[in-house]
Amino acid sequence: MTRSDGYLLDNRQKEAGERFDAFTTLFDPTTFRHLEGLGVGPGWRCWEVGAGGTSVVSWLAEKVGPAGQVVATDIDTSRLTAAARPPVEIRVHDVGAEEPPGEGFDLVHARLVLVHVPDRERALRSMIQALRPGGRLLVEDADPALQPLTCPDEYGPEQRLANRLRQGFRALLADRGADLSYGRRLPRLLRQAGLHDVEADAYFPVTSPACTALEAATVRQIRDRLLSAGLATDAEIDQHLANVESGTMDLTTAPMISAWGRKG
Repeated sequence: MTRSDGYLLDNRQKEAGERFDAFTTLFDPTTFRHLEGLGVGPGWRCWEVGAGGTSVVSWLAEKVGPAGQVVATDIDTSRLTAAARPPVEIRVHDVGAEEPPGEGFDLVHARLVLVHVPDRERALRSMIQALRPGGRLLVEDADPALQPLTCPDEYGPEQRLANRLRQGFRALLADRGADLSYGRRLPRLLRQAGLHDVEADAYFPVTSPACTALEAATVRQIRDRLLSAGLATDAEIDQHLANVESGTMDLTTAPMISAWGRKG
């Protein structure tokens, strides 16, 4: 394969909605716990980077209230229109290529975004630049290389097939510039950028209905890419989807590492 530009998982594909629903179920509790810990409240100005869906945007809007502001940005805002009412402002924006959509933010947050951004170093600088002194940054990103399997308990042919297809998915991501070991570096990168009080933790679901739904939607979404790259056959994908839909497999996703800090 040759390296190409473009996000592998198009927000406009029908499976994207299923993936966002799964992400909401899997990761919102962790995200909201961290945002609560950072003290988000009335009057805060927040920038939600690469928002994708509406769940975090709507939660922030409720917390900051009419005196606050939530700027939600993405390269594709098609799934954000339902949240486009005060205090939410929706903007088409590429965090890795454009200047920040404002300054003096109390909070900047990105979830499962920077791992996919080719110029993630510039993106991180932009996010920190947009903070006011004392403002908080929360970056949450996957680390697929830290735990590369979809079935950690690989005890049979179904699990071996699942893990081989996951390897194909990771190869497609890497081909498009994704950094599959980015999550683990977040604490160090935040410290090197000059942030204070840097902390981090990780969330790693082992099995759940949301993990199963995410796996099925992802494989359907990238099916043509797997085939064209020679990473799987139609029969293998059909068999894997049938195995997944049986509900008998313990499926997981990459650990999500959350790191946060304060601008001096």
